[in-house]
Amino acid sequence: MSDPRNPPSGLRISMTEPIRSFLLSASKDVEVPRELQDLALNLSSQNNLHYKSLRSIWIRSPPSTRPLDLIRLFSGSNFILSSPKPREKSEELKVRLRKLEEMAERNAYAELVKDITPRKNTDEPFSSYKDQIGFGLHVVLIMFTGYLVGYAAFRALFGHSPAMSAAGGILGLVLGMLVETLLFIIRTSETSNPDRRPTTSNTSKLKKNQ
Repeated sequence: MSDPRNPPSGLRISMTEPIRSFLLSASKDVEVPRELQDLALNLSSQNNLHYKSLRSIWIRSPPSTRPLDLIRLFSGSNFILSSPKPREKSEELKVRLRKLEEMAERNAYAELVKDITPRKNTDEPFSSYKDQIGFGLHVVLIMFTGYLVGYAAFRALFGHSPAMSAAGGILGLVLGMLVETLLFIIRTSETSNPDRRPTTSNTSKLKKNQ
């Protein structure tokens, strides 16, 4: 039997006057079991009901009071389709979706401000150990070359004096170190301001066009 507190699942139909009248008469019929009388009285006040509940009341009703014309009983009644419950997402899926939303928001924000924020300089000097070792070897080579050039120049100018030749070598070493320092400053300024060169080339192109 159907329990009003635990209604059956399945097809639901809308309430009509013939169905309501049948339920009211069944709720007062002494030949109908007491549980079904209470169920019929409860269903008669609702706007829709389960087909199984109506069928169980109709079956247990006496044939003399039972409506014989089922077509007239269900005339005007419509099927009520209930939407399925939404599928619950797992916690792992929720966390993943939240991360994807945050990533999409960051990408959208970066796309909006890419023309406003300054570009990050990726060509920094000494960005790797290879560059550092290469720069150190280059400095040593320049200083050694400057020493040899200064030593040879002072030896040719002042004869074979060891003191003057050593002084010339030291002077050449210092000059080589100064030249390397100047070149390093020039390279650093070009790397830290990459927008200057395109501006200069664009200015020269405009002058040529004029």
